[in-house]
Amino acid sequence: MRLLSTRAQLVIALAALLILVSAFALGKLWMQQKMDPSNSATSSTHQEPHSIATPSQQPEASPIESANNIPTEHTDIVVIGSELEGLYLARAAADEGLKVKILDPRTAFGGQILQSQMLFLDETRDDHGKLLVQGRAKELFDGFRNAKIRKLTEFQTYMNKLIKDIPLESGIDINEVEQTNTPDNLHKITSIIYTDQQREKKKITASYYVDNSDYAALISRLNAKRLPGLEAFYGQKNIEYMSAGMMMKFKHVDWKKFNMVFNQLKQEEKTKQFGGGYVNDSFAIGLSGMTKSYHPSNDRVFLRGLNAVHQRDGEVLINALLVYTVDPSNPASIQEAVTLGNKETPLILNHFRKALPGWEHAELGELPSYPYIREYNHYEMDYVLKPSDLLSGGMFWDNVSIGGYPLDLQGTSANKWGIEMGRPDKYGMPLRSFLLKNYDNVIAAGKNVGSSAIAYGSTRIQPNTSLAAESIGIILGQLRGKQRLRDVQPEEMAKLQQYIADRYHIKLTGITGMNKISGWNEEEIRKLDSGEITYPNYVHKRKKTAHPK
Repeated sequence: MRLLSTRAQLVIALAALLILVSAFALGKLWMQQKMDPSNSATSSTHQEPHSIATPSQQPEASPIESANNIPTEHTDIVVIGSELEGLYLARAAADEGLKVKILDPRTAFGGQILQSQMLFLDETRDDHGKLLVQGRAKELFDGFRNAKIRKLTEFQTYMNKLIKDIPLESGIDINEVEQTNTPDNLHKITSIIYTDQQREKKKITASYYVDNSDYAALISRLNAKRLPGLEAFYGQKNIEYMSAGMMMKFKHVDWKKFNMVFNQLKQEEKTKQFGGGYVNDSFAIGLSGMTKSYHPSNDRVFLRGLNAVHQRDGEVLINALLVYTVDPSNPASIQEAVTLGNKETPLILNHFRKALPGWEHAELGELPSYPYIREYNHYEMDYVLKPSDLLSGGMFWDNVSIGGYPLDLQGTSANKWGIEMGRPDKYGMPLRSFLLKNYDNVIAAGKNVGSSAIAYGSTRIQPNTSLAAESIGIILGQLRGKQRLRDVQPEEMAKLQQYIADRYHIKLTGITGMNKISGWNEEEIRKLDSGEITYPNYVHKRKKTAHPK
């Protein structure tokens, strides 16, 4: 009996050991699956983070870490990125009583304005010269025009006012976007897990998520459809965006002499010496004959006509130096653009010293550490604006902005000077062009506007998308989570637009834009939208055909 008992005990012990080993293996497998977002039904994205300013290596998660012990915060709106346009949405929503937080993938605040130092502002006006800039942006654009906001510190002061009391975390990396589906089969973001600048992992939930970056830092991680870009228009095989810009800053310029000597010349002399353009006490525009005579040291850089502003005290800022084939989502490509641009700027200064009066003693100012990004991928929104919408002066029941500006396609390596595809009078921009298609709670801001690559030449301009963002922020504040943005009906939208007009003096309705394609047939409009028709040339040819001499 003792022997039998010993054997039984041995069998029982071995069985217990096998059970323990199996449990340990199953537990380890379960933990690995839990820690791997690609195995989660609520997560459709797991990519290496696009940290543009200072890419960093992500530490691997500890085996004992789980989503349950990540610090979690809830807010009404999360804004990804600190570009100017989306800050208007953040400010408006906060003023309406919503809780807003800004998470910036860049290590420094201010995007195109402060980091790229793109301090030359393009106003929007209609065909009669009437200013179209409305909302909070008007203070900035008026200040720029009147020489009160020209220098970097003055822009910093203005932008700091926009984010006053709004929490901001810079230098974050998005690790994971958790998603679910709504009853009506829309995707919905439930949370974002990110790593902060101190390399601590955090989680944030919100009612709405806004992509306010210049490289679709959030939208590019989602199940979003990329629309054809300029490569389709130019017949290129590879994706290429509008050229990036490297801002050039100079000091010790005798602007008074520059202005006086230029304007003493007769028009034919201006054309012969500078290629035309104009100079006044604040701005120098064009002078493309002078810039054409400059020969770049590298095929990837190009000096186009000037957009120059006198910042006061002999300091001048110029938007004219282009860098081609820059990928805004690639940190190495960004750094390469900075190197190319800043290497070329001293050579351009030598050219200006010889070619421009008053520039004989000019010196280099501060060189920027980040390029001005004009364009990245275009993603499908609930409504995608087309050239025909703009040139027809189209207005929408859900207008959130009144836009204007030529369809200005800046150069690419395939067409270094770029091309203008038409000049609208003014046009509406609907709320639907800022709502990501098939997503319940994702809003596009700024450069992420829902627009074809050709229409984007106009829609991208800051006053257009700044006003849209501000209007959307106000609407979110009025809805207060009781209703989804995309469920707002025309009669409700009319009340919201009236509130915006009464409270914020922003006019979004009762506006008529000139229809510059009146009488065009469906085939002509199709060709206009596809880029087969270049409006400035075609409309002239069309008029001649209709009224032969």
